[in-house]
Amino acid sequence: MSAYPVRVEARLEEPLNRGLWIVKWFLAIPHYLALGFLWIAFGVLTVIAFFAILFTGRYPRTIFAFNLGVLRWTWRVAYYTYGGLGTDRYPPFTLGAAPGYPATLEIDYPERLSRGLVLVKWWLLALPHYLVVGLFTSGSVLAWSDGLPDGGGVLYTLDRGGLIGLLVLVAAVGLLFTGRYPYGVHDLVVGMNRWALRVAAYATLMTDAYPPFRLEQGGHEVPRLEAPPDSARTPARHRPGSTVALAAGSLLVFCGIAAGVTGTGTALLGQARDDGGFVGAGARQLTTSTYALTGQEISIAGQGVAYLRESAGRVRVQASGSPTPLFLGIARKDDVTAYLRGVAHERAAHLVFPPESADAGYTRYPGAAPASPPATQTFWAATGSRSLTWDVQPGDWAVVIMNANGTPGVTADLQPAATLPWLERATTGLLVATAVLLLGGGALILFGVRLAAAPAPAPAPTAPAR
Repeated sequence: MSAYPVRVEARLEEPLNRGLWIVKWFLAIPHYLALGFLWIAFGVLTVIAFFAILFTGRYPRTIFAFNLGVLRWTWRVAYYTYGGLGTDRYPPFTLGAAPGYPATLEIDYPERLSRGLVLVKWWLLALPHYLVVGLFTSGSVLAWSDGLPDGGGVLYTLDRGGLIGLLVLVAAVGLLFTGRYPYGVHDLVVGMNRWALRVAAYATLMTDAYPPFRLEQGGHEVPRLEAPPDSARTPARHRPGSTVALAAGSLLVFCGIAAGVTGTGTALLGQARDDGGFVGAGARQLTTSTYALTGQEISIAGQGVAYLRESAGRVRVQASGSPTPLFLGIARKDDVTAYLRGVAHERAAHLVFPPESADAGYTRYPGAAPASPPATQTFWAATGSRSLTWDVQPGDWAVVIMNANGTPGVTADLQPAATLPWLERATTGLLVATAVLLLGGGALILFGVRLAAAPAPAPAPTAPAR
């Protein structure tokens, strides 16, 4: 117990303000913003550490010190806010140890790490702990119930904040009405946070020591039987320059990866063009027992015309799956409304592709049969039997699907497509941005690592007093 390399401690600072906890979420916003960037850096640097451990068996000391600082900072903010509410002292903005603050975290630096464990410990070996920590933090309580419609299944309770959040709420109510934090609740909250932070250190490769399955309550851990070896103390000290360089470099790398993934997606999308140069969405089946089916109004005006022409290019609508010949048409909304006035038809208010993402939302309009087949009308801007192609024009437009002979009962698998003329330019730009961001981010990370590893300048000698 005393030799575990991750040590989490917290000191309950009393007296605590009765109502300050109500606004701590607001007071902590600067920390939340800073930690948002720092955790991006934490993720990128953990990936770098993964490969370093895999090939060398060592966790780079400067990266270890940075990631340890992010965990420390996170624990201090959590203890100040709704992960503990154990202090009213504002957390310091530092990656350092801050030994005077009532919430501390120390992780012994591992001189060697298993190159094999790095492949499995963060997902497979840590899985049982993830279930426990999920109960503590996110509150997913798994249970089997025979009362569900299918006879059984998984239930989720305590969906906001988990057991830690529930206990902190109990403590907050106690503070509000009595001005005291229940000691038993505090010990339990710290024990759960200690378990979660140990798992976080193990899952992010900072130790090979498997987290114990025990809830060690209380603010202080069992004293060490002996001091840790000097090699366990990381000598790296992150000054503001190295911290900014590592965080900025990691953010650039993260953006570079995102640009690379997006560029790969646009390249694959470009490869999916058909012989006509169109890129299509998934087909959606539409059906109505009436004489016609229309979609929602398409309004194009002002800059929207140039935008759609640049982004969508030419538009194509294809229909298939009908036992009878179909008529597809696009026309101005007023002309379509006049033609279908008094005609039984349905309007799909939410034609979203792919179809799994939303219900079509049909609205039925009663009436009789159309006076004449749709192809005899002269107001159509574009028509087709199985496919129509349309160049974007300003105005209010509507798409109509009917049987060519004007009979009721329309069924069609509708598939929209567009030429998307920007795909090639976007792919090129994204891949270039990927290279620039990765190179720039990597250079900043390397600079930050070297800056942190550099010895601090010696203090200038002072002149002897006369």
